Amino acid sequence: MRTPVLLPLTAAVLAAHAWLLWELPAWSSASASPDPTRNAPAFTTRSIAPPPAPPPPAPVAAPVPAPRPQARPRPAPVRAAPVPTELPAEAVETTPAEMPQETLAAAREQAAPPMPEPAPEPPVPAEPPAPTEPPPPPRAETLQGVQLVTPDGQPLPADTPLPVKLPAPTRLAFDVTGQAKRFEYHASAELLWQHDGQRYQVRQQIKAFLVGTRAQTSNGQVTDAGLVPQRFSDQSRSEKSAEFDFVAEQARFTPAAPPAPIGAGAQDRISVFLQLSAMLAAAPERYPEGAQITFTTVGSNDAERWTFRVHATETLELPLGALPALRLERLPRRAGDQQATLWLAPSLGYLPARIRLTQANGDFADLRLQAHAAP
Repeated sequence: MRTPVLLPLTAAVLAAHAWLLWELPAWSSASASPDPTRNAPAFTTRSIAPPPAPPPPAPVAAPVPAPRPQARPRPAPVRAAPVPTELPAEAVETTPAEMPQETLAAAREQAAPPMPEPAPEPPVPAEPPAPTEPPPPPRAETLQGVQLVTPDGQPLPADTPLPVKLPAPTRLAFDVTGQAKRFEYHASAELLWQHDGQRYQVRQQIKAFLVGTRAQTSNGQVTDAGLVPQRFSDQSRSEKSAEFDFVAEQARFTPAAPPAPIGAGAQDRISVFLQLSAMLAAAPERYPEGAQITFTTVGSNDAERWTFRVHATETLELPLGALPALRLERLPRRAGDQQATLWLAPSLGYLPARIRLTQANGDFADLRLQAHAAP
């Protein structure tokens, strides 16, 4: 049986424990300094505390950044592309104490969300420009006055005074030869020149068998500058006329035609010959051979510039007899212009002694002085 064996073993174990318990206080007191006054053993207890925490590591000093070079002028800032709002991995793994200040500032700048751009201010509407008047139309050539060009091609200033001396009133009779539509004819013509120093009238009339009668008339005022026409008429089978309005600078036509601009000194197709006579009679030395005289000349339905060139004096053989006369020739400006040549006789106050008119189709009329007398 197991009981008798266990009993002695149990008793031995208990005895050993009792001995250990008894001897334990003696081991504890042996380590302390002995107390002679105390013979009794003392029982001492100790509390077991956890070990103290190790001291924190000394903070690592941040590296001192290298000194920056002198600031250079930076170019204009370039707008950077949007950056991610999360910190990069390097910034997360590094503590602020270990991170250089420049790196930390860059990380914070990258982590900050981009600021929205301010909305552009609405443009201020520009004030409309002040209305400007359109430039005036170019001045018509026919508004110019009388122009004199010297033989060397130099025009005299427009305000150069050109004196005039009107010839005495006269009736001139002409023998006429001509051609109309390839039909040659002979006719008679008369030029009646009248004035009283204030008003004038000049009338030219041609009569021809099988051709009929054609009459041109001009009347107006006499001034220090010469003739100032008021009305011109041209009558054959019907009458056409032009009225001069120098205030409005217009010539108006009947039958209806667009008005033509005119300026001071304008003449009509009959008065122009008498105006030339008055200018040459007053100062013949002003008009040497090669000089040119230009007028605005009005017809029955238009106005244009007529230029006459002065030629040498010729001796004409006329029905009246031989007569010296100064030849003037109208210079055509384009094809189709009427050609006109006249000879002005100094002995008659530079009244015309011969007039030859030639049309573009070849028709012509040649008036040669036959007689002259007071009206």
